Amino acid sequence: MAKEISQNKTAEKTSKVIRIFRAVVVIIVTAAIGYFVYGNATNDSAQFPFKLGLDLAGGSQLTYVADVSGISPEEVPELMSVLRDVIERRVNVFGVSEPNVQVQESSIVAGVQEQRLIVELPGVSDVDTAIEEIGKTPLLEFKLIDEEGLAAQQALEQLQGTTSSSSMAIGNIKINGEDAPEPFIDTGLTGRYLESAALEFAGQNGPVSNEPVVRIVFNAEGATLFETVTREHAGESLAIFLDGEMISAPRINEAIAGGTAIISGGFTPDEARSLAQNLNFGALPVPIELSSTQTIGGELGHDALESGIYAGVVGFIILSVFMVLWYRLPGLVAVLALGIYVVLMLALFQVIPVVLTAAGIAGLILSVGIAVDANVLIAERIKEEVRDGKGADEAIGNGFGRAWLAIRDANITSIIAAVVLFWFGSSLIKGFALVLGIGIFVSMLSAITISRTLLIALPINTSTKIGKFLMSSGFSK
Repeated sequence: MAKEISQNKTAEKTSKVIRIFRAVVVIIVTAAIGYFVYGNATNDSAQFPFKLGLDLAGGSQLTYVADVSGISPEEVPELMSVLRDVIERRVNVFGVSEPNVQVQESSIVAGVQEQRLIVELPGVSDVDTAIEEIGKTPLLEFKLIDEEGLAAQQALEQLQGTTSSSSMAIGNIKINGEDAPEPFIDTGLTGRYLESAALEFAGQNGPVSNEPVVRIVFNAEGATLFETVTREHAGESLAIFLDGEMISAPRINEAIAGGTAIISGGFTPDEARSLAQNLNFGALPVPIELSSTQTIGGELGHDALESGIYAGVVGFIILSVFMVLWYRLPGLVAVLALGIYVVLMLALFQVIPVVLTAAGIAGLILSVGIAVDANVLIAERIKEEVRDGKGADEAIGNGFGRAWLAIRDANITSIIAAVVLFWFGSSLIKGFALVLGIGIFVSMLSAITISRTLLIALPINTSTKIGKFLMSSGFSK
């Protein structure tokens, strides 16, 4: 019997040591994560800095309107998605940090849904530079040449040149009594089908030996279209346009299979290399036109950031005082768990990374409130167990068990709301919903796992007055 009692005491001591060890590990890991967050937040050259949105960091917002008038409505969503990716890659290459590029449908113009591209460039206050960088992205087009129409256009240009100083009006050029046809015929083959581009040099034979050229490779759909165009129009000329300017007009000798074409236009090696690089970074699938610009000053964004941080700190302090006064020891543990929760959230913002906006900070503050709600439920259930005469370990275990179902249901409803907001909301709402959703998941971890680990590591005896005082509500009778 004595041996059994001794073994039980040993087991209890071992269990307490394990509990304390787990709590110490949690605190040490949290301290290490906190040091990681602090180091990245205070070091300008940190590997994982906080990414601030346009409203906090300041910067430029550019709005472009895409010309989709000649595109089938079924293809518009896919092309706009490609356009967004192309612009985002292009901006990233030129060193603009954390651009936010999104597609936005606007009002119906001339029976067509106007498609807009919103480009947010945090930290970029020079709008002209931003426009220039985005404008460098080329629009690649392949068009057949109508010889009669081209000749008529050239004749018209010559007449305009010889009569520019006179007041004589020049009518449309006529061919057989009809207006001259358009000199260039759209084939539907554009940069949207481009897969890769590379600088090469022409062979050693012929007048263009060692001429820098750009070899382009189309994807499967583009290769089929290119082969069809070259087969049906053998003997004709195919003009290659870059941003509306014809750079080459080779003659089609035969059908070209395999989806490979050569762009030549009297390039220097640097020009050909630059063209290949630009095409690889993304040829625009549809033309775009700058509609509006907006600049947010860095000082305004700094004020918004400071206000958000101030609100969060003040709210956390008031919340901590309330929890400690009302729930005493469980409240103190809840505050510690909330501190750990905030540290984990900040670390996730740096590592994922999440672009923080004013709405995102609001989502973080709201998620802290949700995390507190879980701790309140747990503390209330523990208090009820202590009131029924349960020991500390049993009261804590039963309290967490009874509170879990309510915490789970409340968090699931919040997660559903966050998903709906993220799915259907604008960029501002999406930032709020993303932070809120991440916060809910992390709050469940901190409330159920971390709070319990810390609480059960404390030596509490509810049979004493001090134990009951520490585990009961500060304002209960």
